[in-house]
Amino acid sequence: MSNIIVSPSILSADFVNLERDIKRVEEAGADWVHIDVMDGHFVPNITIGIPVVKAIKRITKLPLDVHLMIENPDKYIVAFAKAGADIITVHYEACKDDLKNVIEMIKACNIKAGVSIKPKTSQEWLTPYLKDIDLALVMTVEPGFGGQEFLHHCAMKIPKIKEQVDDNFIIQVDGGINNITSKICTSLGANSLVAGSYIYGSDDIKHSINCLKNIS
Repeated sequence: MSNIIVSPSILSADFVNLERDIKRVEEAGADWVHIDVMDGHFVPNITIGIPVVKAIKRITKLPLDVHLMIENPDKYIVAFAKAGADIITVHYEACKDDLKNVIEMIKACNIKAGVSIKPKTSQEWLTPYLKDIDLALVMTVEPGFGGQEFLHHCAMKIPKIKEQVDDNFIIQVDGGINNITSKICTSLGANSLVAGSYIYGSDDIKHSINCLKNIS
């Protein structure tokens, strides 16, 4: 068994056949479903919102890993939790002045709390919050669009976070993850991988997921 949590990003799924594509990754061994929520302000793209999360909750048993790439996430946390989010990750850059309260809001919903950092943000900014959260998400591309190339220097944040947390803490990586970059990240201490195009663009989704889990 692998200890790597694989969270396929539905940003790369076929939205006309979203239920089918979520069931495909569920049957292929995915651990979570990664849902990228973008508002067109914090990032230059708009994706999906609360009604879609609620609909997804009805058709999968997998935990919903909701990544809020939005401004003022505090306004929407309770609604996303009620819609079925099992993990809510907010961006440090979107709420750094009120991050402690935002984390408390998420935890009050009895779900996992995560904080993400963009490529240009140092992992040092996460240090005061690591004891209060369940997950740190290291972005290895600029958030906003799928299919971007992996930024190797961002992966060096992983061991610096790893040395500050216990074994139950989740260090997730998102951006340009494939069979090669996944091994870089896990060797540095990551234990959760988000992948979109690598999984959904594959002819053999189960094999791709197993590659990320490092199962031959």
